[in-house]
Amino acid sequence: MKKILYVLCAIALCLTLVGCKDTETKDVKEKNIEGTLPEIMEKLYEGIPEEELPMIVENIELNSENFEYYAFADVKYKEAIASESMTGATAHSVVLIRLEDSNDAEKAVSDIKEKADPRKWICVEAENTYVLSKGDLVVLIMSNELAPKIKENFENLK
Repeated sequence: MKKILYVLCAIALCLTLVGCKDTETKDVKEKNIEGTLPEIMEKLYEGIPEEELPMIVENIELNSENFEYYAFADVKYKEAIASESMTGATAHSVVLIRLEDSNDAEKAVSDIKEKADPRKWICVEAENTYVLSKGDLVVLIMSNELAPKIKENFENLK
């Protein structure tokens, strides 16, 4: 009788461990957002009429030479882009970063929040600054009235 009980307990324990492992793996996959950074950036601007966007907004590919100017921190990343107005006196910047490891997201958000400068344009200042993460993505949003909508779009990414 004891042997049967031990075997049943062992089976139950194995099933529990396997079930937990599958759930963890599934959660990680759901957190990472699929698609290229330009495709994801387009999703961040969805629902914003073109006439409300700053003039001449373009994506800039970030590299080791310009990353800290746009992201303000030194983080380990796979790829990154910034979406900025090409007119100098417009306080608008959206930086999208795909990290090497999603486990670094919390630290990256903290570092960027601490160092982000909403007055980087000197003559103007962004009224709203948000730094968020989702899976292996981190976004820095510095803008005025567009920032809350871009933030909402990022939070709704799937």
